[in-house]
Amino acid sequence: MTGETSTEITLRALEGEPLKHDHIREMVVATAHAIAERQGVRVIDLQTTPAAITARLETGRIEAIGFASELRRLTTSWYCHKFGVETLWGEANRDDYDADEEWKSV
Repeated sequence: MTGETSTEITLRALEGEPLKHDHIREMVVATAHAIAERQGVRVIDLQTTPAAITARLETGRIEAIGFASELRRLTTSWYCHKFGVETLWGEANRDDYDADEEWKSV
């Protein structure tokens, strides 16, 4: 065992297929590589579908979650400014969220 930790994380659109358009997909992929380079994380593999991007990163789970969060933040900002819309990835339905429910450890 080499001790190398890898984590796969997927950022999926909640509505639509934003990555079916070449120029949007290319910007999202380029942003993913830029974040990884800036943070010193190696991208092992990167795959896209019309509605999602999946990255296998040489890093742990918490760092991968941060990576996906930053990818969502940066690409949403770019998309909203470029196209004058509110979201790239869609918004969660707040009615499905129970604010009184506590997180439980499994």
